[in-house]
Parts: sequence; C-alpha cells; structure tokens
Amino acid sequence: MTLAELRIGQTGRIGKVRTIGPLKRRLMDMGIVSGTDVTVEKVAPMGDPIEVCLKNYRLSLRREEAEKIEVDEVR
Repeated sequence: MTLAELRIGQTGRIGKVRTIGPLKRRLMDMGIVSGTDVTVEKVAPMGDPIEVCLKNYRLSLRREEAEKIEVDEVR
C-alpha cells in the first residue's frame, strides 16, 4: 500500500521510500523516513495535493510523490 492510497483520517507507518536522487533527499529533509507515523489530513478534490500530518507538522505532497512512499501498518 502507498501513502496515496490512504483515506482521510487514516494513519500509517512509513515502510520505504521508493525513489532516488533529489526527490528522495527532499522527502528525507521533510522527515519522511522509515518508521515514522503519518496521518492523511486532507486530499484535494482531484487528488493532488495530499496534505499529511507528520510529527505535528502539516506537509503538502504531490500525488506522484505519495505514490512512491510505501506504508506498512495502517490504523
């Protein structure tokens, strides 16, 4: 399952970020690393962007970025 597949209000634990290069570095700088809990707060009507809450910070991700983030546990 990927972060883009989570519904509003669901919380998941990040498993793996499947990208390389500058995009991976940008996501890591935002705090998106393995073992971190992330909650989907809001999704735009067309599905892009996706607003998530990570360590009490609200981040906005593009759908293509969220599809590259695997989620292990869903609560």
